[in-house]
Amino acid sequence: MPDLIGPDLKVLFSGINPSLYSAATGHHFARPGNRFWPALHAAGFTDRVLHPSEQHLLPALGLGITNVVARATARADELTPDELVKGGDLLTDLVRRIAPHHVAVLGVTAYRTAFGRPKARIGPQPETIAGVPVWVLPNPSGLNAHFQLADLAEEFARLRAAL
Repeated sequence: MPDLIGPDLKVLFSGINPSLYSAATGHHFARPGNRFWPALHAAGFTDRVLHPSEQHLLPALGLGITNVVARATARADELTPDELVKGGDLLTDLVRRIAPHHVAVLGVTAYRTAFGRPKARIGPQPETIAGVPVWVLPNPSGLNAHFQLADLAEEFARLRAAL
């Protein structure tokens, strides 16, 4: 999946890795049941719920999307710790290159592994990635039963308010 980036990004959202459905469609967070797009709207980042096929509109809003790991899987738990660590290094290189204002990693478990932060929690992090402030947001996958849409929207809105 190609990164969705542009100049002067306010936030670079980083998913864990693409789903098989996203890889097949070429659109980030495309799997039916993924709550990324509704949470983005509910938090006020977009004026309406965008369809994944409209992802190209995000850079004009100062938003970008990438993934920690490029390999598509049915479930994020299919990734190895080594893949996540290598992906964290690649994400660091991307952040260094494009210098967004904030990075938001969507998935606390993946963040902990990729960046060696075993005690990380949802929200702003004391550490940076290549000098850029980091927020960890809940994974918006429909498979993440710990967070409902209202909870996701609240966390996304906390990030938006901090901008």
